[in-house]
Amino acid sequence: MPALVSLSGLSWSTPDGTPLFTDLDLTFGPERTGLVGRNGSGKSTLLHLIAGDLPSAPDQMRISGSVAMMRQEALKRPSDTIADLFGARDALRLLYRAEAGLADAGELAEADWTLSTRMEAALLRCDLAVEPQTPLAALSGGQRSRAALAALIFAEPDFLLLDEPTNNLDRAGRKATIDLLQGWKGGAVIVSHDRDLLEAMDAIVELTALGATRYGGNYSAFRQRKAKELDALERDLVHAEKVRDEAVRRAQEAAERKARKDSAGRNGRAKGGKPKILMDAAKGRAEASGGAAARLRDTRREAAQEALADVLQRIEVLQPLRMDVPATGLPSAKPVLRLDGVTGGYGPERPVVRDLSLNIVGPERIAVAGPNGSGKTTLLKLITGEIKPHSGVVEVAVPFAMLDQHVGLLDPMLSLRENFQEMNRGAGQRAAHAALARFGFRAADALRRAGELSGGERLRAGLACTLGGTPPPMLLILDEPTNHLDLDGIAALEAALAAYDGAVLVVSHDAAFIDAIKPHRTIHMREWPSSRSARE
Repeated sequence: MPALVSLSGLSWSTPDGTPLFTDLDLTFGPERTGLVGRNGSGKSTLLHLIAGDLPSAPDQMRISGSVAMMRQEALKRPSDTIADLFGARDALRLLYRAEAGLADAGELAEADWTLSTRMEAALLRCDLAVEPQTPLAALSGGQRSRAALAALIFAEPDFLLLDEPTNNLDRAGRKATIDLLQGWKGGAVIVSHDRDLLEAMDAIVELTALGATRYGGNYSAFRQRKAKELDALERDLVHAEKVRDEAVRRAQEAAERKARKDSAGRNGRAKGGKPKILMDAAKGRAEASGGAAARLRDTRREAAQEALADVLQRIEVLQPLRMDVPATGLPSAKPVLRLDGVTGGYGPERPVVRDLSLNIVGPERIAVAGPNGSGKTTLLKLITGEIKPHSGVVEVAVPFAMLDQHVGLLDPMLSLRENFQEMNRGAGQRAAHAALARFGFRAADALRRAGELSGGERLRAGLACTLGGTPPPMLLILDEPTNHLDLDGIAALEAALAAYDGAVLVVSHDAAFIDAIKPHRTIHMREWPSSRSARE
């Protein structure tokens, strides 16, 4: 029997009773399927249901074949090693005992003599050369993600379940992941907003408030078909509204004609120009004819209304994601940032950034690129003053705001309005509400606690609290801003940055995002034998 995941009438609600999806019918076969949708649409929950982490009714899910899921939480246990990710700690310990001559005959018979070689091969497939005893805490976030993917491949399941597998990966890691999946012969269901990764899919499934829709082909094919569907729905909606309005107009005109005739009939009866029996007969015929015509008009009006309702049921009603950024007024010749011979990091004996000089003038856009561990985030911390340089000069000449991928500047225990007022001293409640509304947080949304927001909502709230003040900062520093955004959120951020007239310094491995914001220059961080530096 071929590997298959079949969902039939699957429903799931959040603990507060909010339905994520209802009566979901889906089938995943031995192909690579990208799962897309807005934050909160239930993508990760669906993966956990398939993996068996959440209970479902037996008749709602049928799985033939083995399933393995890449779990981000498994990468956060500080005492674990690479061997623990592979589930091979005990088997490797036995091999080490055997190599040391300490194993007995029974243990030697149980030893998996090819284990180390197969683990090394799986790690190399993910562009990672580390020993099995390496602690996860010694690896960067991107290295841990690659190690988890290698462990998943090593298990050789029929289905891979991956939730944002390229988050925290540099461009080399993203390419290695895409290459690995392109060579994968089993089934794979992948939640991602990485447009390059989605281009490598065989099919795209979109989760919306209306359910799930499958599209054959990669992300570009999905976008083309989606655009055609939306255009067709828009035409259907315009036609249905036109037919409905025409039916209402005709009914109103008929009602007005009838009223005029009834008025004329009453006037004629009052004058008494005809025998009463003839007038009563004429009145009866008119009423019968008028009643039939009214019923026909009502039928047509109801049919038009039903046709309009049918079209509306096929249209997902979404609140547009907009981020309205006020002008900073940054002059084109204004010095913004100066780094002169900066060397720094977390220890003077091994600086992460070495002898780096950089100047930003006016509304320049600078991208910072480089592999994981090359010092990009350290550079941002040197610029913002979070850490001090060992040598050199760092001067920020304009007000700035820094947003990391977790938007750590927001206090999770405070409401959005309170966070805004904390960052914009002197701003009243009305100003806070107005600024938050420009970024899509209207009315009661401004009273939500920051800790309750999704990743995409947190970034939008962080932008609202920093750029929504008066005056807004003239320099915006972003560290992997797209990591927790859905595709609509990324598009909204790109549009907001296109309208922003200040300077931008951004670290991102998302090539499509970097292309969209059109940087004037790119700083390439590079590794040194004992330290690191940068070049343009």
